[in-house]
Amino acid sequence: MLLVANPILQHRTELNRWASMSRNILLTLLVALSVLSGLNNASAATDRQLSDFITNKAPESFFPDAERLGPVSGTPAVAIAYRGDEELGYVFLNSDFVDATGYSGKPIHMVVAMAKDGTLKRISLVEHHEPIVLIGIPEKRITAVLDGYVGRNVVAIAREEEEERQLDIVSGATVTIMVMEDSILRSAIKVARRFKLGGLIDKSAVQAKTKASVEMSVKTVLSWDEMVANGAVRRLNLSVEEVNRAFIAGGDEKAIARPEPGPPEVPFIELYTALVSVPSIGLSLLGEAEYRNLTKRLQPNQQAILLLGRGRYSFKGSGYVRGGIFDRFHVVQGDNSLRFRDRTHKRLRQVKAEGAPDFTEIDLFRTPKKSTLDPVEPWRLELLVGRLTGPTSKAFVAFTLGYQLPDTFIRVESLPNPVASVVEVATEAPPLWQKLWRQKRWEIVVLGLALGFVTVLFFVQDWMVRAPVLTERVRIGFLIFTLFGLGFYANAQLSVVNVMTFLNALLTNFSWTYFLMEPLIFMLWFSVGASLMFWGRGAFCGWLCPFGALQELLNKCPSSK
Repeated sequence: MLLVANPILQHRTELNRWASMSRNILLTLLVALSVLSGLNNASAATDRQLSDFITNKAPESFFPDAERLGPVSGTPAVAIAYRGDEELGYVFLNSDFVDATGYSGKPIHMVVAMAKDGTLKRISLVEHHEPIVLIGIPEKRITAVLDGYVGRNVVAIAREEEEERQLDIVSGATVTIMVMEDSILRSAIKVARRFKLGGLIDKSAVQAKTKASVEMSVKTVLSWDEMVANGAVRRLNLSVEEVNRAFIAGGDEKAIARPEPGPPEVPFIELYTALVSVPSIGLSLLGEAEYRNLTKRLQPNQQAILLLGRGRYSFKGSGYVRGGIFDRFHVVQGDNSLRFRDRTHKRLRQVKAEGAPDFTEIDLFRTPKKSTLDPVEPWRLELLVGRLTGPTSKAFVAFTLGYQLPDTFIRVESLPNPVASVVEVATEAPPLWQKLWRQKRWEIVVLGLALGFVTVLFFVQDWMVRAPVLTERVRIGFLIFTLFGLGFYANAQLSVVNVMTFLNALLTNFSWTYFLMEPLIFMLWFSVGASLMFWGRGAFCGWLCPFGALQELLNKCPSSK
């Protein structure tokens, strides 16, 4: 009887294993098909053009006196509105000129109509994917905010002194509204510069005779006092009295009635900033190890900014935990504005510069990969301070911290033939992802061996479980490698952010180059995708997840009595 039963049980075991593997393969295929089925519609929804939104619109919907719209032309595209042969103004899409990405990771599209004197005439929210608006705030509340910008003159805004420019914040504003406002004004300013409205100059059309760049060869380690003295580190110091005065100047009676408590001279926030992608500044503030790690992550034209703070007010807040965007500050340079997300942020423990004071917040931010922040040109940090004026409403004031890289770290060279030199450099430079893979070749080898080891273990798992003591020791040893090797050392923790990034790339302009920038993450995702078809989530969750390894190792520690 036993001789008959054993082959049957083995056969059932094999059938169950193949059935489980078949279910995993089917699930993977269904997910892939569901993603691909929405590819065309989703890509069309995110990669939109001005003509998509104005083709069937009446001219008077943009300008009351308009009789026709001219052809969509130029790069980025603009359509001119006419009354007879008279030009009335310009119609354009905000997302064509500036980054208008919101919480959803997709652009917020608005059609803007601007008169020839630079006055905004009409702003229409034509497409967005913001969850807070789709399921939370009524869209009519958002359109009411947009109507508040009609009548503003962007020529006057562009001419204002940078120190005096204030971000117009509405009570109850969210990051979504802030992105909308910022993209409206900055896209309109760029259109005004293109058509030279009010005598504005298109800066991109000016041919430079010299080129200024960061002097990468200067790697002198400086003390904290030296960097504060030469301007490499800039400071904004606000007291309780200064913040209360700012709200009084804003004129919001509800905000004035709720002053910041405490003596007037008590520090509200002491905020410092520095451009740590510059070698000397980065080495001095971050230390050699952290700066080396930063340079491995920086892509061409990407910069890194260090923010240091202490006092009762946090420049980070907690909003980024829910939405991934830091809503209390942003960086402005010229007509461009940069906001930062949690995936390009790193919290640090200390400042390495000699003589540096203690800070409660030390945070490193990398600029977005498609940003245009020029390190040698002036920029400013705008800090928003909010105050509750009701159960769901707030008033805001903005404070500015200007930054200019000291001349010591700037190299200026003449450009006798700039086009030829750019072509020459471009033909010689290899792709960045190849450079990153070469830099991490030893980490890649170690991870490859580890993945191979796990693969072998799963194929011989029937044999391994016969030796439970050996299996336990091997497992604990590998979990230690996963926690400290993949987790703390390599920072190779897969997360839902990677999944959303991949899906967003599938639905827009997919390119393998973006994912190849992180060799270890790329290898792990590839291995997880392959193992899902055979063993489900067991390979990743049980062996390759640093967070899971931490939980399991802690669970195996003897409890304290």
